[in-house]
Amino acid sequence: MRWISLLFSVGICFAVAGIGGRLTAGEVTGWYRTLARPAIAPPNWVFGPVWTLLYVLMGFAAWLVWQSAPSPMRTWGLVLFLVQLGLNLAWSWIFFHQRAIGAALGEVVLLWAVIAVTTLVFARVAPAAAWLMAPYLAWVSFASILNAAYWRLN
Repeated sequence: MRWISLLFSVGICFAVAGIGGRLTAGEVTGWYRTLARPAIAPPNWVFGPVWTLLYVLMGFAAWLVWQSAPSPMRTWGLVLFLVQLGLNLAWSWIFFHQRAIGAALGEVVLLWAVIAVTTLVFARVAPAAAWLMAPYLAWVSFASILNAAYWRLN
């Protein structure tokens, strides 16, 4: 049963990834290519492997929290985790589908804050889960800077 719940946890993350991917796929080869590209922007092929790894780590982190003893802190952590997943998906929609780079910047700052709080709550419930969230927080930190650079240039 534990493995099924792990697959479910990672599966939720990949469902969000799949929806986000559908929102961005056409825009990456279209509108996004027309934007002035910041010098810090990695090649487009980097994003797929990085996000795949991050979603696996996030799913595993949530699963570790889910496996911990029931408590209000555990519930709060899992709720925050779902909120940050929703914000993660919203960023793709705002940036790529709506082409609203400035609004996406505001949204990614909110996403970063919710990831940070989620990570802190996870640390109180299952410390290993917080460490698994750390690469995601670092990547979204970079993504925030990158989003700001795109906004400035475009």
